[in-house]
Amino acid sequence: MTSLESTEGSKHCPLSTLRIIRGVICLAVLLSTALMFLIYFVPVAVLLLRPFSVNCSRKVVSLLFGIWLGLWPFLFEKINKTKVIFSGDRVPAGERVLLIANHRTEVDWMYLWDLALRKGCLGHMKYVLKKSLMKLPIFGWGFHILEFIPLERKWEVDEPVMQSMLSTFTNPQDPLWLAVFPEGTDFTEQKCIRSQKFAAENGFPVMKNVLLPKSKGFTACLDTLRHSLDAVYDITIAYKNRCPSLIDNVFGVDPSEVHMHVRRIPIEVMPESEGVGAWLMEIFESKDRLLSDFIANGHFPHQGTEEQLSTAKCLINFAVVIAFTTLFIFLTFYSSIWFKVYVGFSCVYLASASYLDIKL
Repeated sequence: MTSLESTEGSKHCPLSTLRIIRGVICLAVLLSTALMFLIYFVPVAVLLLRPFSVNCSRKVVSLLFGIWLGLWPFLFEKINKTKVIFSGDRVPAGERVLLIANHRTEVDWMYLWDLALRKGCLGHMKYVLKKSLMKLPIFGWGFHILEFIPLERKWEVDEPVMQSMLSTFTNPQDPLWLAVFPEGTDFTEQKCIRSQKFAAENGFPVMKNVLLPKSKGFTACLDTLRHSLDAVYDITIAYKNRCPSLIDNVFGVDPSEVHMHVRRIPIEVMPESEGVGAWLMEIFESKDRLLSDFIANGHFPHQGTEEQLSTAKCLINFAVVIAFTTLFIFLTFYSSIWFKVYVGFSCVYLASASYLDIKL
């Protein structure tokens, strides 16, 4: 079993010519489908519906972009043949939840979609993430429309942004899965050494598989949303054979397995704000022990809490996305001039909304 501290070593699958070609095709499909869905659906779902009903607009966005997001678990589990293994608590479908997870690598957040898909909440996922990611072409547009919360990692700047956005998520009728990574950055050996040194000098637990968590963002989320949530999901993520990058995922060379341990904590037992910092530290101490056990045993306890994805449902979802995309490409290039005008207007709106941070 490879140590969690290392992301080096041989790939699970060699990067062959066939995998490169397949990866380029997959990336082209993901980008083209995302672009067409954004261009054609956003003006209707956001500009036309949102002035009349935020709840209705969010439901339409969740439905349409939940279909597109389903391509990622399909890529991971069916095309790349990565095993996604769940353990711990079996959580019910349809809850409004706040998720916290350790941050092993740059793609941890994508694997949370595998759990959300199984619970019928894929389109309701939102993330607290680096503001720079909101500037990415195409994907950044999607992050903006899906109402991810951007942070600059300066609390005096981030606090009013978080409070403003969180205040719009308090309606219990709006389904919500809001994911927070309290470590604030992905794990590396160098960051771990700095975290351990800081912990030793300031009387905090010294942990070897996770970084010290930062509580301000999570506390803000919990305080604002507490009365509309059902639970907090504590998720611990580990990988075999090595921690993957986005490129590893696209080309299907890593990981061989993704393990997710899920602990459901009813919102009624969560501490008040003054006790959240200590509670979060205990949670990450528990994660550290879980990850040590994973290194020793190769798995988390109580595996098999979720079923495998249905190949038939994945293929149907893929066919729907491709059908819409084909129609939209035809309308863009081979139909009336008004569709070209619509596409141009939509692109200008999406680009300006993302780069100028125009609120929905």
